[in-house]
Amino acid sequence: MRLLSATLFLTLLAAASTAGAAPLPAPSQVDIPATGLTLHAQLYKPDGDGPFPTVIALHGCGGLSGQSEPVLPRYRDWAEQFVKSGHAVLLPDSYGSRELDPQCRVKERPVARRERVADINASRQWLLQQPWVARDRISLIGWANGASAVLWAVRPQSSSRGTKPDFRSAIAFYPDCRISSGLGWSTRVPTLLLIGAKDDISSPSACRQMVEGARGRSALARIVVYPGAAHDFDRANLPLRAIAGADAALPEHGHIGTDADARKDAQARVAEWLAR
Repeated sequence: MRLLSATLFLTLLAAASTAGAAPLPAPSQVDIPATGLTLHAQLYKPDGDGPFPTVIALHGCGGLSGQSEPVLPRYRDWAEQFVKSGHAVLLPDSYGSRELDPQCRVKERPVARRERVADINASRQWLLQQPWVARDRISLIGWANGASAVLWAVRPQSSSRGTKPDFRSAIAFYPDCRISSGLGWSTRVPTLLLIGAKDDISSPSACRQMVEGARGRSALARIVVYPGAAHDFDRANLPLRAIAGADAALPEHGHIGTDADARKDAQARVAEWLAR
């Protein structure tokens, strides 16, 4: 069944790319009650009544939206793939909801792991109340800073007691694993970590150490390290380059860029992981 679902995901993706499928409709904004604020989120949902498997997607330090778009292309690209495979996608805006600009170059970030985990839990609570959600198939995915929040949210210590069912699975793209590795990280749900071997913004070695250290005392945790791939390898049409300038939506240093082979493989692995 998992193989069939993953195969269907990729078949639909290939068909859309070759047949000039209609673009993804604009998302709808939803307001989610959270501790001390109203959490704004963007929602993409397939046509119909559901129930749909649903993905909570966590943006990186550059934020969720652009100057003229509610969802940046990097996240809209993944949302389009998920919707075409029958998933709903909820993207909570941790920065915009707090009237914050991109946080990549802010040393003491006002929105840290604790606040982002609270946003994740508020999002899950809201989804569990929606009739179109398959309550036992809510998963997490995050990129960079958002991926670090995902790792924090799936630790056994972060479980929201009395909130059932739990997340189905989790996926983390190039998180910073250095803190989690030092704290003896483990996960209570199947968790897939994807990172490039040439990532000089996050730390592939720390992520390997973190996942290997969780073996034997954790739910299934798997890491894939892509040889030659840099940070942001899954973004479409981003030539590899060194970060330069004072763009607040980018880290201060390092390299970013698409790796076509790693991107394609990651798409297949994500589809299979969500079909578990």
